[in-house]
Amino acid sequence: MLPALPLIMATPMQDRTLYAALGSGVLLALICSAVAPYERATWLLEVAPVLIAAPLLIWSHRRFPLTHLLYWVIAIHALVLILGGTYTYARVPPGFWVQDWFDLARNPYDKLGHFIQGVTPALLAREVLLRRRFTADGKMLGFLALCVALAFSAFYELIEWWVALIAGQGAEDFLGTQGDPWDTQSDMLMALIGAGLSVTLLARIQDKHIAQLERSGRAE
Repeated sequence: MLPALPLIMATPMQDRTLYAALGSGVLLALICSAVAPYERATWLLEVAPVLIAAPLLIWSHRRFPLTHLLYWVIAIHALVLILGGTYTYARVPPGFWVQDWFDLARNPYDKLGHFIQGVTPALLAREVLLRRRFTADGKMLGFLALCVALAFSAFYELIEWWVALIAGQGAEDFLGTQGDPWDTQSDMLMALIGAGLSVTLLARIQDKHIAQLERSGRAE
């Protein structure tokens, strides 16, 4: 468990600065990636979650603002998706570096994507469940967050399957299996590991950020 961090009350100005900084960074990365992606259709499929989530976050930030921690996690997740869409997950350069360093059989960047695919929905589910008072029991809270993350991962695998059925052989770059017959199972395992580590290591930090929101009167 990470040590508790001091609770520092954020001002509305600090909130707006954070929103602008994270939003601008993601938007800039998205624009750069759109200039010359490896394959345009694959790029669109990979960044689609960013294009869907961005307007939802803008719409909800006044009605139900998330913690700064969660906004940071979402922004990092968006950058991972954008980089994967730019090169395709099997061709991301940093993944090749790691592959060479550890003498791996495949580019592991796809697994990083699925790891953080577990982190984001787990923390989001935990925050919503806690703030809406669905449960305050720590073990049940963690279990439900894991269930949501794993369900999201499974649903995403179904989406990949549907895309493969529609696109046929052209979906190979989007699937990113790299010849691994157990790619779906290992993807879901990485998401589960990411979810488990996030709700274990970041729980106290998230709790403090939630308390900060509630004390500022912006939690609802």
